[in-house]
Amino acid sequence: MSQQPVDVLIIGAGASGAVAAWNLVETRMRIVCLEQGDWVNPSDYPSTGQDWEARSWGEYSVSPNRRGRATDYPVNDTDSPIAVSNFNGVGGGTILYNGHFPRFHPSDFRVKTLDGVADDWPIDYATLAPFYAQNDQMMGIAGLAGDPANPPHFDNDVLMPPLPLGKSASAMARGFNAQGWHWWPSDAAIATQEHDGRAPCINLGACLSGCAQGAKASTDITYWPHAMRQGVELRTRCRVREITLDDAGMANGVWYYDQDGAEQFQQAAVVILATNGVGTPRLMLNSKSERFPNGLANSSGLVGKNLMFHPYAMIRGVFPEALDGHRGPGACIWSQEFYETDLSRGFVRGFTFEMNRGMGPAATAMLGLGHGRIPWGEDFHRMYARLHERVTGMVAICEDLPELHNTVTLDDTLVDSHGIPAPKISYTLSDNSRKMLDYAMARAAEALRAGGATDIMSEAPLGVGGWHLMGTARMGVDPAKSVVNEWGRAHDVKNLFVIDGSIFVTSAGVNPTRTIQALALYITDCMKKRLANLFD
Repeated sequence: MSQQPVDVLIIGAGASGAVAAWNLVETRMRIVCLEQGDWVNPSDYPSTGQDWEARSWGEYSVSPNRRGRATDYPVNDTDSPIAVSNFNGVGGGTILYNGHFPRFHPSDFRVKTLDGVADDWPIDYATLAPFYAQNDQMMGIAGLAGDPANPPHFDNDVLMPPLPLGKSASAMARGFNAQGWHWWPSDAAIATQEHDGRAPCINLGACLSGCAQGAKASTDITYWPHAMRQGVELRTRCRVREITLDDAGMANGVWYYDQDGAEQFQQAAVVILATNGVGTPRLMLNSKSERFPNGLANSSGLVGKNLMFHPYAMIRGVFPEALDGHRGPGACIWSQEFYETDLSRGFVRGFTFEMNRGMGPAATAMLGLGHGRIPWGEDFHRMYARLHERVTGMVAICEDLPELHNTVTLDDTLVDSHGIPAPKISYTLSDNSRKMLDYAMARAAEALRAGGATDIMSEAPLGVGGWHLMGTARMGVDPAKSVVNEWGRAHDVKNLFVIDGSIFVTSAGVNPTRTIQALALYITDCMKKRLANLFD
């Protein structure tokens, strides 16, 4: 069944797809976005009920395999110590992220030049700086200007007051101060005052299972309302199977399954992929043709290669006094003391410490049981009381270097509910990452003890830490060494663009969402400037 052709077809309504829709709407082109998930009603978020912890591990789990919704696709990640985390729905991963919102550092775009590893990006920090600022206005950023670890990057008209430190962050700040290490209030995509119709944070502390208050900047409540009011059409429950080509080798549309399971064809003049670092290579690899027998736009053979995750270390301390428990956003301070390369540490590149507050009562019990601090039996409640609201800590977000053997491929047998091959993840933790994780755990333990912690519990790599999916359709100027060019257009298909984390050349040591969105603004801005000769 054919439908009316559109000028621009965006696949995916998450962090980058929403940005592209909003930024292109001024061109007056007909823009349609296909999203395999659905709208999420904030009143359905776990934090609206007393069973919020149980639901956050079930239907609102970060793992698609655990959620198992009809709108999810399964992921075979048995060949990886890190499991994939994502969310399929309007807003994508921003529904379940923590709102921690760092920028890349200037050095992150030049790791080959500076450290002799990986590759330099074809763009630099200065290129993205105005698009970071534009995105900050749309998302609404809380923070504090003057962080000595980062370039100046705040406009007074954009910045909201930083998240409150509370007892937990204050304890950790004491520890960093005692060690003489950097820390600063985090940049957070969480409103601390009224912003663009959003109410401020009320410290529910359930950021990772959806913000019912609307304080956290997920794109379903930031970019999408603006884009749709200006005429963008967003179709939900539409799962794309493959991208098709015309005889000239240009993308001419997609086959997809609508909400009733019926197969549909949508013709388009331009196709934009915004389906994350696993979903994008999956779709490209499934879009085989005589021209591209190994997957769409894959003459380089790099589609699905160089997967980067960000290996996470989780380090928690037990304090003698009650802290905040789970209340309040977790990402309220960071430390980038160990961000840049120092070869005396035994590895290249570095990491960010991102503070987490405590946990709810069920998670506290599970932590204690898992680390042997709480026994089953008559001592359970007594030992549990030693942990309740007394645990806080941090994660170390470790830079992952691109390696060809870390891949996304198509599984031979596993399929989604429409019979489309599921992605298979093959990932090995590098020696550099292992050394970085061990170093980060040791330094975090020192900071926690300096802040007053009496017991330390650590885990690395965090098995559910596959939130950040990067590198599988990298950008570059050489078609033999990259999938898209320096402004996101596929080398092989001149009307195919990729704007999600798959185009990352390196991963940096920070969460990627702010950079993904700045890249989406940059790429669509390049498209607008080149409309007269977009396919040349």
